[in-house]
Amino acid sequence: MEPVPAALPVLYADDWLAVVDKPATLMVHDSALARGETDFAADRLREQFGRPIFLVHRLDRATSGCLLLAFDRDTASALGKTLMSGEVAKDYWAVCRGWPAEPSFLVDHPLDGGPGKPQKKPAQTQFEVLATCELPLPSSGFETSRYALLRASPLTGRFRQIRRHLKHLSHHLIGDSSHGDGRHNRNFRMLGIHRMLLHARRLAFVHPHSGAAIEALAAADAEFAKALALFPQAPAAS
Repeated sequence: MEPVPAALPVLYADDWLAVVDKPATLMVHDSALARGETDFAADRLREQFGRPIFLVHRLDRATSGCLLLAFDRDTASALGKTLMSGEVAKDYWAVCRGWPAEPSFLVDHPLDGGPGKPQKKPAQTQFEVLATCELPLPSSGFETSRYALLRASPLTGRFRQIRRHLKHLSHHLIGDSSHGDGRHNRNFRMLGIHRMLLHARRLAFVHPHSGAAIEALAAADAEFAKALALFPQAPAAS
């Protein structure tokens, strides 16, 4: 008898919509990237809520945190329009190599749509440095390695946008096997941190039916919290 997949933590829920906390490594839904995977957040959520669910946006498999869904097509459509108009605030925590030169900065760099979608479209991400650290890990001729904890707020929704914008800056995301820097990924694996360090920390929007202001916060998991502990000025993981 196969074990029953764990329910996803619910950060907010009502009759129309919910925000759940997706764990890292769980794919949101079946796709060409699934490669034989059979466990998907969408299937778990249908079982968990006992009703149809409509995903309003996606998170990469290796990204944890806030995932927004609706329970009917009309609500999903309304939330989708809110998302497209930039009225949904999405804040991520990201750990990158190096110290950015500015405490706050905007990356405005067009991106394609991923495999099979070569057309580039505008892509903007706002970044803020939350904390920095310097670890006694040799790298590129230096005796130490520098890292930064960022708040990343994507203003558009392109394929792997935050990860690719950080690569564009040469401030590669730690733990990113596709767009990151293998040397620094290995540094963190030696510290017992094996996951990609991108976490959808906060989601805020106006409820499409009640007009209420909704805010959901997802706590960092144990492995991400271990990374946060490397930064003396880091916010609390919860």
